[in-house]
Amino acid sequence: MTVMDDWVTAACAELGLDPAEVPVPAVLDLAKDVAHQVIRPGAPVSAYLLGLAVGRGADPAGAAARLSALAGSWPVELGADPADPTAS
Repeated sequence: MTVMDDWVTAACAELGLDPAEVPVPAVLDLAKDVAHQVIRPGAPVSAYLLGLAVGRGADPAGAAARLSALAGSWPVELGADPADPTAS
């Protein structure tokens, strides 16, 4: 097991969730796409939004793919402000 596996297992136990239902690679890919193509602080917020959508019945892989595609098509001019210290 990796540290990530250990963390997901422990966090799931704390929240009463099944670790097998956590699409770790999809969440990490989404966070990477948003952080690099939109703005770094948007990564955890997007992961939270993904969780909300899945909690309301969305397919995890499909919702993550849709958000990653949105990040990939995000216009550069709407991306991070280079003067913003919290920007990617």
